[in-house]
Amino acid sequence: MSKQQLVTSQEKRTSYPKKKEQELKTVQELASKYDTIIVSKLFKVRAGQLMLLRKNFRGELTMLVAKNKIAQLAFKNANIKNYDQFASKLDGQNALIFTNMNPFKLYLALEKSKVNLPARAGDIATDDIIVPAGNTGIPPGPVLSEFKEANVATRIESGSIYVSRDSVVARPGDTISPKLAGLLSRLNLKPIKAGMSIFMASSGGLLLLQKDITIDLDQYHADLTNAVREALGLAVEIAFPTPESLPFIIAKASRNAMEVAKESGYITPENAESVLGYAEAQAKTLLAIAKEKGFAGE
Repeated sequence: MSKQQLVTSQEKRTSYPKKKEQELKTVQELASKYDTIIVSKLFKVRAGQLMLLRKNFRGELTMLVAKNKIAQLAFKNANIKNYDQFASKLDGQNALIFTNMNPFKLYLALEKSKVNLPARAGDIATDDIIVPAGNTGIPPGPVLSEFKEANVATRIESGSIYVSRDSVVARPGDTISPKLAGLLSRLNLKPIKAGMSIFMASSGGLLLLQKDITIDLDQYHADLTNAVREALGLAVEIAFPTPESLPFIIAKASRNAMEVAKESGYITPENAESVLGYAEAQAKTLLAIAKEKGFAGE
């Protein structure tokens, strides 16, 4: 190696640590500044999605990509409460998001920013992949075997392959085979949801994993509605007055009072018609029974 080459090599070695030192300093400062640190896996994430996220949350978050070992050391130096658990789970290529936002709010924002992409061999299904019922527009031929291998029921109509019913061809976590990827491409389906998602977060000293942050809004709404319905039913049953339950409690008490008055023959202006009608019906029943027994004349 020439003298010039040796100098160049040494310059590279001395400049490399400076870059890492600056990266370490930046991550450490951000970890100390913000309450929440989000780790997002950079799998099928487009540059446009990163730019959109930065634009939509300008001033609310800072995002960068750092080497895992540097991030681990920075988190340790920043004295985050759950350093050991948090840092030990860092692997692969990640984006680090530093924010004071509620991580659940950010999760919903990230979900909205996702896009659907065509499936490729080796992709992992993110949701149930369904081939919908209907005309595929594909003429019958060797492709029928691909439908059969994917357990998709078909029939031939008007020179085209029809899918007889909605068919689930992959479940979340399944690996997409080359043949299934080809079939989905023929059908112009884009079943892979791509974009940033929260892998884990450190917020207020708590370690939150993906399963802890994932929110199914439809299920949450259904559970909340059911809880309100059951609480209202209980309040009415035990006559616990609230602005929401009071109209139902009064209505129930009124019905019960009317029923007691009818059974006891207690007449009021409000229930006279009901009480007399009930008494008349009882009298007719009694008369019918008496006639059957021969105790009443015609």
